[in-house]
Amino acid sequence: MNPWLGLWLFAVSLGASALGGMLGMASGIFIVPILTVFGHLDIRTAIAASIVSVIACSCSSASPFLKGGLVNVRLAIVLETATTLGALTGVLLVGVIPTAYLYLLFTLILTLSAQQMLSRRGQASGTSAGGDAWAAALRLDARYPDKGRDVEYRVQRLPLGMLLMYGAGLISALLGIGSGVLKVPAMDSALRLPIKVSSATSNFMIGVTAAASAGAYFMRGDILPGVAGPVALGSVVGSVLGARVLMAVSNERIRLLFVVVLLALALQMALSGFGISL
Repeated sequence: MNPWLGLWLFAVSLGASALGGMLGMASGIFIVPILTVFGHLDIRTAIAASIVSVIACSCSSASPFLKGGLVNVRLAIVLETATTLGALTGVLLVGVIPTAYLYLLFTLILTLSAQQMLSRRGQASGTSAGGDAWAAALRLDARYPDKGRDVEYRVQRLPLGMLLMYGAGLISALLGIGSGVLKVPAMDSALRLPIKVSSATSNFMIGVTAAASAGAYFMRGDILPGVAGPVALGSVVGSVLGARVLMAVSNERIRLLFVVVLLALALQMALSGFGISL
């Protein structure tokens, strides 16, 4: 393989994984378009490499997030059951709903998510009142460190959060994208989690989902070591950088950056829905 291509793949995956790891979304949503448009790689090879990137990103950033107390592991396990069930439902519905309608629906969801996240600007990062009975029974309430102090938070409206997680898995399976871009707004708006906890917990969850599909890509021979190797290495470095940035930057800056990414993706999905390719 051309060494310059390997260096380029490393740099692309480093930047994408740093951003994806910091925001709790799959880096493949950035890597796949870059590899196909600028790297002229086959779409299957690009998707397979992005799957490897997501696993590497989730595994390498899990340690600092867990050590920093940002991941709510109990909540992640509960929410992942709903996301997985939604993904299985989406697989059964593939081809039933026109793709253009899905893109436009996804655009609407992303736009509403951005609006909801903006509306929560200035609210307290943690809450000690208004918890959910189901969350209390499952002991999902926790605390996280922020600026040298522990901030307690209570998980709210768990049934609504589970429903939104089901929808995230459903839409991600129908469109073939990572569900992290929908998980974080759902945890932020419905469960009322601090944005740092939402991002870290989502990043912890996406590795499980990606690992389930990596075996199928490997068996089909879509994972090329010459492409997946530099991408995985760059993802490890980028995700560690993203984890450090997330723990150092304020909640409001993370929220604003996530809103910008949501609106950019909404624009891309709207253009795809009308058959316009940039």
